[in-house]
This record gives sequence, structure tokens and C-alpha cells, in this order.
Amino acid sequence: MADRTPPLESGQLLSPELPILASPTPSAMVNGEGPQQVILVQVNPGEAFTIRREDGQYQCITGPAQVPMMSPNGSVPPIYVPPGYVSQIIEENGVRRVLVLPQQPDFHPGGHSPLHHPPPPPHAHLPAFIPHPAMMPPPPHLYTGIAGGVGDLSSQYISQYHPAQFFSDQVSTDSLSQHGRPSFVHRDDRASKAHERLQKKVKERQGVGGGGGQVKDSPPPSPRKSCNSPPTVDIQNGIGGKALDAEHRHVVACSDKQTGKEKNGELKELDKETQALLALLSNITKPEVSDIQAREAVVNWSDPTRPESENTTTEEEPVLPDPLSYEISISITGKDGKYQSKYSGEGLSATLEGLRPATDYHVRVQAMCTSLLGSPSEAVSFTTLSCEPDPPGPPRKSSGTKNSLTLQWKAPCDNGSKIKNYNLQWDEGKGTGVFEQCYYGPQKQYRVTKLSPASRYSFRLAAKNDMGVSEFSEVVDLFTSCSVPLPPFPPELEMAGVTWLCLKWQRPSSSPKEDDIYYILEMEEEDSGYGFQPSYDGEELSFTVRNLHRSSKYKFRVAAYNSEGKSNPSQVVEFITKPDRPSCPCRPVIRGRVQPDSFRMAWEPPKENGGAEITKYVVELSEGVTGASWELVYSGSALEHVCDGLKPGCSYRTRVYCMSEGGQSPLSETLQVQTPAVPPGPCQPPRLVGKPKAREVQLRWGPPHVDGGSPVTCFSVEVIGPQSDESREVYQGPELDCTVGGLSPGRTYGFRLKAANKAGFGPLSERCEVTTGPGAPEQCKAPSTTCKSPSCVVVSWEAPPCNGAPVTEFRLEWGAAEGSMQVCYSGAGLSHEMKGLLPATNYFCRVQAVNVAGVGPYSEAVLCQTPCSVPAAVSNIYLLKESELQRYGSPMDADEDEEGGAIHPPLAFSPSTCLGICWDAPCDHGSEITSYLIDLGEKQPIVVGPVTKYVIQNLQPDTSYRIRIQAQNSLGTGAFSHTFKLKTKPLPPQPPRLECTAFSHQTLRLKWGDGPAKTAASDTLQSHLQMEDKNGRFISLYKGPCHTHKVQRLNESTSYTFRIQAFNEAGEGPFSSVYTFTTPRSPPAPLKAPKLERLDDNSCEVTWEPLSHMKGDPISYSLQCMMGNTEFKQAYKGSATSFLVQNLQVNSDYRFRVCAIRQCQDATELSGPYSPTVTLTPQRSETVQGGGAAGSGSRTGTESNRTRQSLTDEQCAFLLLMVFAVIAILIAFVIQYFVIK
Repeated sequence: MADRTPPLESGQLLSPELPILASPTPSAMVNGEGPQQVILVQVNPGEAFTIRREDGQYQCITGPAQVPMMSPNGSVPPIYVPPGYVSQIIEENGVRRVLVLPQQPDFHPGGHSPLHHPPPPPHAHLPAFIPHPAMMPPPPHLYTGIAGGVGDLSSQYISQYHPAQFFSDQVSTDSLSQHGRPSFVHRDDRASKAHERLQKKVKERQGVGGGGGQVKDSPPPSPRKSCNSPPTVDIQNGIGGKALDAEHRHVVACSDKQTGKEKNGELKELDKETQALLALLSNITKPEVSDIQAREAVVNWSDPTRPESENTTTEEEPVLPDPLSYEISISITGKDGKYQSKYSGEGLSATLEGLRPATDYHVRVQAMCTSLLGSPSEAVSFTTLSCEPDPPGPPRKSSGTKNSLTLQWKAPCDNGSKIKNYNLQWDEGKGTGVFEQCYYGPQKQYRVTKLSPASRYSFRLAAKNDMGVSEFSEVVDLFTSCSVPLPPFPPELEMAGVTWLCLKWQRPSSSPKEDDIYYILEMEEEDSGYGFQPSYDGEELSFTVRNLHRSSKYKFRVAAYNSEGKSNPSQVVEFITKPDRPSCPCRPVIRGRVQPDSFRMAWEPPKENGGAEITKYVVELSEGVTGASWELVYSGSALEHVCDGLKPGCSYRTRVYCMSEGGQSPLSETLQVQTPAVPPGPCQPPRLVGKPKAREVQLRWGPPHVDGGSPVTCFSVEVIGPQSDESREVYQGPELDCTVGGLSPGRTYGFRLKAANKAGFGPLSERCEVTTGPGAPEQCKAPSTTCKSPSCVVVSWEAPPCNGAPVTEFRLEWGAAEGSMQVCYSGAGLSHEMKGLLPATNYFCRVQAVNVAGVGPYSEAVLCQTPCSVPAAVSNIYLLKESELQRYGSPMDADEDEEGGAIHPPLAFSPSTCLGICWDAPCDHGSEITSYLIDLGEKQPIVVGPVTKYVIQNLQPDTSYRIRIQAQNSLGTGAFSHTFKLKTKPLPPQPPRLECTAFSHQTLRLKWGDGPAKTAASDTLQSHLQMEDKNGRFISLYKGPCHTHKVQRLNESTSYTFRIQAFNEAGEGPFSSVYTFTTPRSPPAPLKAPKLERLDDNSCEVTWEPLSHMKGDPISYSLQCMMGNTEFKQAYKGSATSFLVQNLQVNSDYRFRVCAIRQCQDATELSGPYSPTVTLTPQRSETVQGGGAAGSGSRTGTESNRTRQSLTDEQCAFLLLMVFAVIAILIAFVIQYFVIK
């Protein structure tokens, strides 16, 4: 077992930020100078040590190994001594060790466990179980502490141990094989169930943060796993990782990160199946390495096997899912160095590729099962083979001349074999790509001589060792130096600007293309006194010199240089920058007076001419104030100009700019000029509009063609009478037409027109002559009217004077109102008959005459009234609503009300047998309506008084009727109205039967069904439930289509009265007869869980809270008790609130519950619900003593007394509510984050 146990990899146990001190320095450890200290927990062969890593996974380390644990505060943590052990402090080489030794005399000081001895047989006085061999005392454990001296470790570091509890149902003596190893038998059902349980437990640990705490809804831990322990890291040391799981724990300080986790909650122990699985995963043999090459190797390994020394039962045997996953990791910094994963899969072999030649590697394998990760196996070391060197880098030029090149290079990686020679090849400057060897030897530099100046040579390099020759490096091109270049040609001007000059020059023709030539451009400004100054230094063949002055002369020369030296400068050339454009001229001004068609303008030269003389000025003119379009009116060297050919009264804008060799100047400021206006020109003669009338003519004209530069604001019309030369003004205004009245018919008149603006009136137009026409007839006399019948009237009139032309037509207007008459006759007759009139109606009429001259004025209006007649037909008939139907009685009742003056209550009419109608009163035609005749078709017509509402009774339900009405007055009966179709409603439903289906002291559940009279399938039958209140009035409880209703908030032992009514589209049916239901008495409320107080081993006192009397009824209590799994039996019944229970058995559990009983006045009892159950677990004290064969010592064990109390119903409900609340919050967060966003 010790040979197969892999060594502990400390890199998996500690945080990477903390140092791992495998062999701490004695001085630092003794003096305690370091901020952190290391506690070494030694795990002996055959034992296991289980911890939880920082990623939440559990790791089981089997011995022999030393587990380094960090002490962050520099103090020695408390060491808990298991039962039957004593601690002993030993100091060796300045390092103190705490040995935990058993008290038995035959203590085995060696490193082998005494667990191979068979357990002692049980005695008659001992309990019927034998402790598992894993619970027996292990060999002494070594805890290496760090302190300043021997006396520093006081008694405070040795804490009191806590005795563990043993249960006989956990270990079976026949579950072990002959050699103490469980017999592993594969069973399909058991394996599948165990695998499901393992998956469920892993998911539960992941759900609460990696197993750091217990799931909320999980049952409480077993007594074996709920031992008292301080909040520190649990170190379980024993065979298979289970020896101290149930017997004792050793506690040491952990790292800073683990301490932070302990503050959030204690680390929970692993269950037996998980510990066994971790131990099995950790028991994997070291891998084997084969087929080792220079850059790859093949690694093989086998499945993990169970340790031979582990003693577990068949039920605790772990079930491995098939297949397992494996992870191969390698390290090049030693066995304890940093490992890197190279393979992860389910196979048992892997090929490691990409390795370095001649390198020492350490490889290990690690088994994984779901989220459980076993300990790494022992590392295996191997060394890859050597090979040829890596390709070297290209050689570089360290120095050179015109005829030589000195090359250097660096040594590449030798891959395990020393480089002995280098092979340098070149193409001899031919450029053909064919290389020849120019050097072969161990040196790292070489000088190539006898080369041509300014030539290119290509080189490449390879390295050689005992394993072979490497590949050649990349080809590099190197050049030899050239001679000093010749003076270049003078620079040339490529482009010139106001402040810059772009120059270019040529490369010296004698210089080869491979030579790197640089140029220096020098410039001298005229009259500066500084001489030539460098302006550019580079390899370009052109340059733009900026920041120069305008219209200035500059001298330039250029020189070339290379690595060999600098040439003489070129010849000097001169270039001049261009002049700048001039500034804008001053704003132009007006000289003299502005004429209606011209003006004189002048301007001043610009203040800055830009370095060149002004060659010309340009004047632009724009008509209007917007300046949308500009016209060139002058171009020359003068400083003034006369703008002529302008329009009077028009606004002009003018501007000026100048031009020189430097360009065009900006525009000057704009000058705005307004020419004065003149009177408008002559108008065209006015023209006649339409035919001339007898006493007036309509004239129209247009504006003059020339407005004089100002809008025409007024026109004047003059008229010249017939046979006279005198004129008079008949119109003056801005309109373009006018009507001239006061003329005589058939005369000739002359008209002239003139226009005016703000400058005055213009000349008169030519004369226009117009002759007036004949006149219209005079006004007619008032017409006369004669009534032939109520609907027919004859109107007659006389012809008026014709006024020079015969009357050709008469127009008669007729209407019901004086202001809204219309032409009803047009002709030459002197009378007209009006038909289709309304009786007893006032009408108005008037007449006018028409001839060829026009239409005469209307006569005076005449009023005519037609005689009375029978009433008109009723136009509309309406059906009364049900609410309106109840407010009206029969016609006979209405008559009696009007005659007698007595007021009777309204009668209730059913819409199933009655039809309430109303209609619009028709026109009575001058005679008051006395009655109405209602015709139903089949029945005798009904005669009613002068009303507009009536209820027709004694009709058939759900029947259609055709109704029409006619009105009557003193002159006769009017016409019938149109026929209207009305229908009666069906009969309303009968009330259903009401019954009580469920009841309590505060509620009644009522149910009802359909009434005896079934309604139509299309009707929606609904119910109206009412209850009688204290005042005898019925109040509404429910109204709707349901057939049940629950009445709540009632009083106990009280009678309530109900009635129900059915209604549908036909109306509301009658209420049912009254139903009376009585609520029962209410039982007492549930009591809280009783309180238990143990008096001694055989008695206890049970107390509970009292209840107050319920409406005068006394309260008694019933206490029940259950022993073990038997039924509850009554232990007490009475009015007291406590009871002393005696004669209790020592080793039995008791459960108690209590309920309240109401003593009613009628000698009946009402029992309330029982309270939550409380459990009384008596104290048990058991002693385990053992005596066995020779060589075995005695051992004692003491069990702690525990009182276990189950959760109450309120606590369970609160836990369930909290779980549901957390799940709801998580679901809402997921929906918000993944669905909405």
C-alpha cells in the first residue's frame, strides 16, 4: 500500500499566493519571524486525509504524505486530542512536534497501523454492536508546530475532546471479508441507485456553493456527522478517510482564503459514499512513458484500484460510472513545480506532442468522476532525445566598407547537442539564387573581402551538431558602401505659391541605385545677411519650402551625401514667390444727385496691393435689395463710373473689386442706391363691362404700362355729358372698375382716365363713348289671393308701367316666411293657382315685372292663410322601456286621474303581456286633435285620448304585432301611419330551489338549481341571492350566472334568512319563499405546542397556554401521549393547564400533543384541533467496555446525551415559504435578464 500511494502534491492544497515550505528553515521557524507559519500534518501509510480545495471540490490524500497547512496569524493552532489519546511535545533540531499517542501500553511506535488485528468479541454486558475497525485508534499522528521555545506551548493549546456517538446500525461485523477488505460485488440495481444518489448529492453541494453548507430542505445530519467541532478545517485521518470521521477530528489553522470561507459557514463532512469514491479516485498508479522521441512521447496508465488495506462493507462500496475521465499534466520545473495540462479524456493512453528536445519532464495522471477530482498520481520523470539545432537567425552586418562586409550571428538552441560548426553561404553577388559556401567553422562572425563597391550580396546560415545540420536561416541582402557622390544638378521649380516654393532635383547619375544617397537643400533669403541655411535633409527628391514671404526672391542649392562623404553643392538658382491678391477696395460712394435713370459712383484704391500693381477695377450692379443676380457694368483703371439706363423708383446695389498679378481681391462693401420715382404714363381708355343700363354703366380699366418707379395708388374717371364739352369727375380711387350712375336712358356719354402715384397724376387717356339702354319696368301693385280649398290658393296681379319697353315676363315668389320666399311662377300671365298647400298655414307672396331693359322691383308682400283640415299622419312610433312602462297606467286610469284629481300608485305591467308605445304628435292642421285610433290588425281598434303614450295589455307573450295609428279632430280623421312591427317578451323565469351544501361556524355554502319553468336555450339565466338583515330588510349578496355562493363572516349558532330570484332577458322573476339556515357553534382555536420540562429520568411536566371562555362556555383540555411508534393515548383531560407525566421508560421517546374542548350549555363538547407535537427524548447513558485476547488493551467510550426536538408545523411552513420566495426571485431575475433584455 505504501509503494502504490502517490506523493502529496502541495500545489493542489494551498493557494498559489502562499509559499509552500516543504523543508522550512529552522531559524525562521523557531523564532517565528515570518508572517505566516506552516503546520505539517503527517499522514501515515494506510491512512487518508480529506480536505476541500478552494474550487469547492473535495480531495482525498492517502499516506504516506505531509500536508502543509498555513497559519495566517503566526500562532500555533489548538490541537484537539481524540478520546483515549494524550499529547506529548517533543523538540527536535529547534522544531517542536506535538505527538498524539494512545494510552494503551502496547502502543505501536512504528509507522504501520495495528488495524490488522481482529476486533475483540463482544461481551454480555456491552451493547449489541462492535465499533468499526476504522473507528479504532490509529497510530500516532505527528503535528509539526512552530514556536519560539519549548515553554511557549501551554495547556491552552490542548483543548478538551468531544466524545463521539456510535450507532450499531452503521457497522456490521459480517460486512468485512477475511482480510479486512470488502468483497466488491457488482449489482446493476444497486449501482444505478448509488450513482443516482451520488449525482443528487453533488448537485445539492453545487447549488449551495460547492458543498460549503447544508441545503435548506435537506434533513438534519445524522448523529455521526453532527458532532460538535470548532469552525475550522476538518482533517479526517484514518484508513479510507473514515477512521476519524465518526470518532474524532484534528483541527489546525488554515490559509487566509480558507479562513474567510470558514467565517461564512463550517465545511461539512463528506458522506461515506463520496469519501470512498474520493479514496478510490486518488488510488491511481503512476503512468508509464514509452516511445520517447525528441519532440513527443507516449504515456499509458491504468484505471484506479481499491487499496488492499481498506476495510469497508459491501454497502459502502463505491460505484464508479463507466468510463472515467483522466487528466495528464506535465512539468519542466521539477516534481513539485507547476504542472500544465496536456490531455483530458476518457482513454488510457495519450501522445504528448510539442515537447522540447533534451528536456527533463515530469508527468502525472489524475482521475475525475463527475465533479469529484482525485489526487494526482506519483510523477514519472523522463527526458526527451536530442536532435539537430533549431534554424539560426539571419546574419547581420556589423560593419562594412566598399570592398568588405563583416557578418555576425547568434547561436540557436542546440537541442541537447553542442553546436560545433556554422555553415555560411552566399550568392557571390550574382543574384541568381544559387548559394555557395563562404565559411565553415565554430566562429560566430566572419569578414567577407574582395567585394565590389555599392553591390548587393545575399547570405544565409545553418548550424551543425552531432545530431545533424539545422535548416538554413532566412536569406538576407547586404550592400557594400559606395564612393562620395558627384554634385547634383541645380534644383528646379516645380510649383510656386505666395508663401511656398515646391522644388525638385535629380539623383547623381554616377551613383548606383543600391547606394543610399541623402540630400541637403540649402536656401538663402535676399538681403537677410545669414547666407545659405539648410531647409531639408533626407532621401526624397522633392521638397516644399514653406513660410516664405510674398513676391520675394530666394536662392537655392542642393548637395548629396552617403556613408562615404558629402558632395559639393550644386549651382545656385533663384526663384521668386508669387504676389498675394490685393485687399478689397473701399466702400463706393455717390457723387452728385441721383437721377431717375442714372447716378455717379466713386471708390478709393485698396490699402494693400499684395505686392503688385492694380491692373483694373470691376464694378457690378444688381437690381433689387436681395442681390440675387449681379451684372458687370464697368471694367477699367478709373476710380469712378456713371451708371445709366436705370429704372425710376427702383433700388440698386453696387460693389467693386480690383485685380492684379496676385489675383482678384475680395468684394468691397455693397452700396445701395434708390432712384427717384416719376408720375405714371397714360392709361388705356376705359372699356364698357356688359350691356349699358338705362341709368348706369359699368366701366373697367387696366393700370398704365409705365408706373414711373412707384406703385399706382389712385385712378380718376371723368365723364363728359351729351352735347357738352364740360367734364366732371365721377370716380377717384384705387379700384380698376367703377359704376357710373345718375345717367339718363338712351344717351351718349364720354369717359377719360388718368393714374397717379406718389409723384403725382399722369396724363389723361383717350376718350371712350358709351350709350345707355332702356329702363326696367316700375314696381307692381300688391297681388290679391283667393282660397279655393285648404290646399289651393289663386293669386292675381296687374301689369305696371313699362318704362319705355313692353313687359315680357312676371315673376311670382311664394313662401311660408317673408324672408325665405322662392320663385314659383314665371310667365306673361296675370294670375297663378298654388296647389299642395298645408291647411291652416300662413303664406307670403310678391310679384315683379321684367322687360328687355331689366327686372323691376318687387311689389309689397301679401299675407295669405289657408283654412283648417283633418290632422296629418303619425310619423314615428316608439316602444317604451321597462322602466318607463311601470310609470304609466291605462288610458282609463289616466282619465280618472285627470278628472278626479286623485293620485293612484302606478300599476306594474309585464313586458311579456303588455306593449308600451309612444308616438310623435302629428300636425293638427289648425284644429286640435281630440283622439287617436290604434289599429292592431286582428283585434278591434283601440281609441285613446289626445295622449302620445299608451300601454296595450292582455297580449300573448313572445308574439309579434303590427301596429298603426291615425289622429282625429273636429274636422275628421287623418291618414294612418306606417305599419310598425313590435314583439312582446317571453315570460320571466321562476325562482330556483335554495339549499345549503356546506356550513361552518362562520360560513354557509348555498346552492341552487334551475326553476321548474325552463327558459329558452338562448336566454342567459342569472340568479339574485338576498339575505335578511337585522332590520328585516333584504340585502343583495350575489347577482350573476353561478349556482353556488359562500356566505362568510357569520356568527356562530345564528339563524339567517335567504331568498332567491331568477332573471334573464325576459325580465326578473318572482322571489322564492324564505329559507332559513343556522350556523353551528365554533370549536376552540388550536393551541401552541406544549412545553416539556424534565424532572427526572421517569417523569416530566407538560404545560400549555390557556384559552379564554367562548361566550360563557368553559374550556377543558385533553392531553395525549405516544410512546415510540404506538398510537396516541389520552393521558389527561381537565381544565388545568399543566400535567405531571410519570412512570416514563428510560430508553423510549415520547410525543405529546394537546387540544382544547368547549363545554357547551346543551351538554355537548366541541374539540378543537390538536397542537403541534413535541418530542421528549430521555437521556441515555451507555458504557462500552471491552476485554479481549492477549495483547489487546481495554478501551472505554462515553456517549453524550442529546435531546432532539422536531420542527413545529409553523417552522416547517416558514421554511417552505422561504424556499418558494427564493425560487420566485431567481425565476424573475432569469426572465428579466434573458427574456426582457
